[in-house]
Amino acid sequence: MQHTLDPSDTVPTMPYENELKVAVQAVRDAAIVCRKVQAALVTAETLEKKDKSPVTVADFASQAVVCKALADAFGDDRVVGEEGAGDLRGEANTPLRDQVVSHTAEIVHDASEEDVLHWIDRGGYDPAKEGAARRYWTLDPIDGTKGFLRGQQYAIALALIEDGKVVLGALGCPNLQHTDGPDGCLFTAVRGEGAKMLAIDGEGVEGTAVTVDEVMQASDAKFCESVESGHSNQGDSATIATILGITADPYRIDSQCKYAAVSRGDASIYLRLPTRADYQEKIWDHGAGSIVVEEAGGTVTDVAGNALDFSLGRTLANNRGIIATNGRFHDEVVSAVQSVIG
Repeated sequence: MQHTLDPSDTVPTMPYENELKVAVQAVRDAAIVCRKVQAALVTAETLEKKDKSPVTVADFASQAVVCKALADAFGDDRVVGEEGAGDLRGEANTPLRDQVVSHTAEIVHDASEEDVLHWIDRGGYDPAKEGAARRYWTLDPIDGTKGFLRGQQYAIALALIEDGKVVLGALGCPNLQHTDGPDGCLFTAVRGEGAKMLAIDGEGVEGTAVTVDEVMQASDAKFCESVESGHSNQGDSATIATILGITADPYRIDSQCKYAAVSRGDASIYLRLPTRADYQEKIWDHGAGSIVVEEAGGTVTDVAGNALDFSLGRTLANNRGIIATNGRFHDEVVSAVQSVIG
């Protein structure tokens, strides 16, 4: 059952209190949808055939659930989402559309087909084409497609952007081991208020404060990178590790869970190195994760050491690659990266 929260229900006692409550519940509801799709549709046969339809169903249903929650609470807010409902329309897509509607309706009861398509399409906002609103959300309904299909790490990433800056993030990691309980973590951050880790199956927004590790020298660090080599240049990562004197094996993990790992000290460095010159990072791939690391005490820049610029639409057009660290030797990592990739 979806929980709705009217922003007028309470008098805020901290910045973005109502936004945080809505975002956390929306991500929790989306995690329920994703888990149900995973249990019902991911089978040995789909894995053998490399069939991505289960994650497609989860992607669309997750976006529908989150966008519906944001519309109910903050009707004027726009959403920059990864998906659009155009791929679901048309007779040829009826089986896929029916599955998306069915799984969405398990959370939002009585949701009609047109309701679901409308909610998904709310994620189609493009600030670069339509004019930048002062405030909007960005959503990756499932980050880590192959991790989802393997039953490993994936994330539901929701962030609020105001005046081109990320001010709030909710990062759901349904399969990430919680330090104090069963699998399933939800990381939250509000600008200037620190970062927290919650149980994704819990209630409320109170959690445990998380901070980056205390490793002081890059040579003592562990770095994490994508499982998939297509997401980051792993050969260059190995060369950079050698330059920094790092001997620990890389911690490879799917999705924005890498940001979560740095924020709570599982690793000290996250490298996402460019795999081609023309690639532009999408804002939904980094909005929630970057603020969680920064509010946990870390530093996030592009590979040249520039701050991430979320003011240019659906991509980080002014940035190239990502470096996230515990902040204690960030410049040294940037220098090593530049010596390898320029």
